[in-house]
Amino acid sequence: MCYNQRKTERLMDKEAFLISRLDSKYIGDDGAVIGEWVYSADAFCEGTHFLREWMSPRQIGRKAMLVNLSDAVAMNADPHYALVTLSIPRDMPEAEIAELAQSLQEAAAEYGCEIVGGDTVGGERLHLSITIVSRSEAPLLRRGLCVGDLLAYTGELGGARRDLEALLSGGEASAHSRFFEPVLRRVFVREARPWLRAGMDISDGLYCDTNKLLDANGLGMEAVQEIPPEIGQSGEEYEMLVAFAPGDRQRIEALAQKAGTSLTVFGRVADNGFRYPCHSHHFS
Repeated sequence: MCYNQRKTERLMDKEAFLISRLDSKYIGDDGAVIGEWVYSADAFCEGTHFLREWMSPRQIGRKAMLVNLSDAVAMNADPHYALVTLSIPRDMPEAEIAELAQSLQEAAAEYGCEIVGGDTVGGERLHLSITIVSRSEAPLLRRGLCVGDLLAYTGELGGARRDLEALLSGGEASAHSRFFEPVLRRVFVREARPWLRAGMDISDGLYCDTNKLLDANGLGMEAVQEIPPEIGQSGEEYEMLVAFAPGDRQRIEALAQKAGTSLTVFGRVADNGFRYPCHSHHFS
């Protein structure tokens, strides 16, 4: 059996502390798997994830939906329904609200997902919270690592952090920036699923999310490629972090190439306590 339940002691951030107070066997992956259904939710909040002067209502709605759909994609699930709750600033014009709603609906429809309800309240800032209901016959979980498995990520990392720093300093980012519009690796996950041991999307940075994957299995790793901080600490990338047996590496790399993405192997799972230095982006 590959799953090792030994715990690694380290300081807990506020998000992890909150989760530790909840009593449910379904918590621990990008979504909660209950039968063939997968339930996931994420918030997208002005002042935490974006500023309205950076993004148009269309960009805000699209990214809010994509980052939620990313959880379903990461778990090899097909999104069916979405519930959208919004806190809308009282001074937001109706034209901007209409643009926001249209972009939410269009992004969901691209993945076969329908917005079926939610809630709306007035507030001082624009906040969105979206719940996705998906279905999967073979969900990709965080648990399942074996000692010796390879750890890899899709795509190129670092761009989201670079563009965020430019925006924070008063500069600009390209309209095609991954910070504005994440690219979800749906085809790769679907095709590679039979040979993937475990996986998750990279939302909090490669360092932190690798630690989460290792924590879920009570294992560590040995680095086979150095990951500099500008890559490892770049959050909101929404690329995939995956693990697979060394014997399947050639097959996985071929499937990644076929799906139009690069694949970088950076670690090997080991029976040690290795963790990357990282901090929660939510409370820093």
